[in-house]
Amino acid sequence: MPQFLTDVLSDWYPWIKTAHVVSVIAWMAGLFYLPRLYVYHVEQVQKGSATDTMFQTMERRLLKGIIGPASVSVWLFGLCLVVTPGIVDWGMVWPWAKAASVLAMTWFQHWLGLRRKDFVAGSNSVTGRQYRLMNEVPTLLMLVIVASVIVKF
Repeated sequence: MPQFLTDVLSDWYPWIKTAHVVSVIAWMAGLFYLPRLYVYHVEQVQKGSATDTMFQTMERRLLKGIIGPASVSVWLFGLCLVVTPGIVDWGMVWPWAKAASVLAMTWFQHWLGLRRKDFVAGSNSVTGRQYRLMNEVPTLLMLVIVASVIVKF
């Protein structure tokens, strides 16, 4: 890596880390809320109704306006942190556990996006109970990520 880039990443490290953490908070808030919206959508809303349209609008805006941009910034700032010299020791387990969990979180976001398309098409086949169970996925992944970064096992 060019020395100039190394110097910039090192000098800006606290700001990059701050932007990463703020992005993670926004991403996680959306990933916690969207499956909950799906629970109410599938259990309380009649297909084709005005409420169905309203839920679809809320879900789309949450996914496209908050979750999507937040995930992009999480990845951008996270990759900046990864290439900052002295931050990640790839000989340890924690960065691999975190990386696997972030990939799984990204998969979960895409799964949620596919489920939104099912609601739009009127073909959702996932139950409220299943959405409630899937709502635990980001919590479990968050625990692995936070423990990985703080404990550095």
